[in-house]
Amino acid sequence: MPLAVVVVTYHSAEVVEDCLTSVTTALESIPDSRIIVVDNASADNTLEIVARVAPHAQIVARASNDGFAAGVNAGFAAAPDCDVLVLNPDVRLHRDAVTLLRAALAMPGTGIAVPRLAGLDGAPQLSLRRAPNPLRALGEAVLGGTRAGRSEALGELVVDPLRYETAGTADWATGAAWLISREARAATGVLEERYFLYSEETEYMLRAGKRGYVVRYEPRARAVHIGGEQSTSPVLWSMATTNRVRMVRERHGRAAAFAMWCAVLLNELLRAPRGAKHRKAAGDLLRWRRWPVRPGASTGGAAEPGWVCFSAQDWWYHNRAHSDFQLMRSMSAHRRVLVVNSIGMRMPTRGNSTHVSRRILRKLRSVAKFVRRPMPDFYVMSPLPLPFYGSPFLRKVNAVLVRLQVRAVALALGLRTPVIMVTIPTAWDVVAPMRRHRLVFNRSDRHSDFPEADRASIEALENQLLANADHVVYVSHALMDEERPRTGHRAHFLDHGVDILHFTARPVHEWPDDVRAIPGPRIGFFGALDDFVVDFDLLERVAVELPHASLVLIGDATHPMGRFDKYPNVHWLGFRPYSTIPAYGSAFDVAIMPWQDNDWIKRSNPIKLKEYLALGLPVVSTDFAELAGYTDRVRAARTHADFVDALRTTLATGPLLPPRTLRASVEPHSWQARAQTLLSLT
Repeated sequence: MPLAVVVVTYHSAEVVEDCLTSVTTALESIPDSRIIVVDNASADNTLEIVARVAPHAQIVARASNDGFAAGVNAGFAAAPDCDVLVLNPDVRLHRDAVTLLRAALAMPGTGIAVPRLAGLDGAPQLSLRRAPNPLRALGEAVLGGTRAGRSEALGELVVDPLRYETAGTADWATGAAWLISREARAATGVLEERYFLYSEETEYMLRAGKRGYVVRYEPRARAVHIGGEQSTSPVLWSMATTNRVRMVRERHGRAAAFAMWCAVLLNELLRAPRGAKHRKAAGDLLRWRRWPVRPGASTGGAAEPGWVCFSAQDWWYHNRAHSDFQLMRSMSAHRRVLVVNSIGMRMPTRGNSTHVSRRILRKLRSVAKFVRRPMPDFYVMSPLPLPFYGSPFLRKVNAVLVRLQVRAVALALGLRTPVIMVTIPTAWDVVAPMRRHRLVFNRSDRHSDFPEADRASIEALENQLLANADHVVYVSHALMDEERPRTGHRAHFLDHGVDILHFTARPVHEWPDDVRAIPGPRIGFFGALDDFVVDFDLLERVAVELPHASLVLIGDATHPMGRFDKYPNVHWLGFRPYSTIPAYGSAFDVAIMPWQDNDWIKRSNPIKLKEYLALGLPVVSTDFAELAGYTDRVRAARTHADFVDALRTTLATGPLLPPRTLRASVEPHSWQARAQTLLSLT
């Protein structure tokens, strides 16, 4: 597996040179490795030193100091296909440290490997920790951290000298130096940025452990860690202290957090006479804030607003790659989010809709869940709607019913004046009288073009949203240009993003058995096989004219798939979970986007295009407006014959650009970047 060393810097001119010198030496025996320096807007000459000492290093220069977690996440994004060694700039590696850590990482079940740390004087640093809880915090308050650490039940700090002499595992370890596997990163995701400083690596390692990846300590791998700033800065000490309580709250709920708060406050009050840092921490615990105030940020004014998103999809049964979900998942790293599952655009009826009974049943199952929290600060609710959009009176009744449900849940979550984002037009009647900070219309599609929609009613709702939204964000230049006379300066091109860490090419041994068993070459598609967007006649022509190739189709279908039974080279695998899609896509020799030529597609921008490219796949697509920016990477076809010819060419000659270049072309377009753009608007 390739290796990337990510060094996060901020005003690190005094220490970064020795760090990079030691890293360069440690990587001499590791050919497939690289150094990435993520700088959080240093105002000193940190980057000049980096360029001089390590000219081969990749520099990711951030525009602001958003904390350690944001820096690490930027490094993760720059090295999606690598194991990553995260280092503080005040760490100096021993020559064989990286080699030994990689050997430890290769042990079964290991997701993170950490070295033995020592100070400049050679004295060992106590870097191993147990999971924090109120009893351990109380033990530390009464006995002190070192004495309490002698008991596993009463102390978080591991103090037994024998534990530092022998290899083993720990709940977590200090984050000055830690190597994480690509597999563990894919399963665990990114670091939680709201802590800003301290507790980010704690929460992350505990989260990795919950997903089955242990933290392994390798005492033969050695590093020097200077450290020391937290112990002298009242601001940093307070942030570390209060974040311990925040983390328990996020992981275990309010009751455990209150017990933790009491124990930690007792610790700081008992030690307040000894120094300013304890007094600062005690004061901040008494003036409790849900998330820390970043140094230099104003503490006055109203709290930053949360977000309520009226989605066009349903979290519980639609593909979670949809933009609504991806944007809000990334937004939840910055704000509390409530996603309201789709309230629909019409009642499924026989003759106008496919799979009517199944669609009604799955919606009822979703409504039965009502409100759930799939991840920290990310809530999903399924209100009970009455899908009567043709009758103005019944629409109003339905709107009142849904609005009462959403208001009650939003108030319970503390979302009194949220930013409201609307993707589905039928939410307008619900949203119109709601109290809000801003209204954002996520114009990802023209929903009035949806074949099952009551066109006149949905178009009227779209017009209301276009007129009343504070911001209208688009993924289609064609649709934005068409509506600009009505939106003016309120229109913004947001574009779709890509889950760059998730959509990483998988090696052959990680491919699912069912797709590996299909003979190559494989022409593949993953996503919804909807009859109003996918050109099934084109798919049948591909099957007929390329009998030597396997056509692999992955996704739920609203079109009768029995038409393909007579073609032995067509393999419809049905729905597959989002977590497995990159492994399936990695088995494709060429990926396709076989769209119909209709108004819906003309004003769309399929997310799967960036997902295909992130996997490094060659892509053949029918032509549509938003594809104009990808002609250097994607073969576009205007006719069925052109499409088949493009597939023949691609199978014979490969992609237009190397896979690494295809992936690199979409790396800047992460969903985290899209969420930051949304935040900047509001």
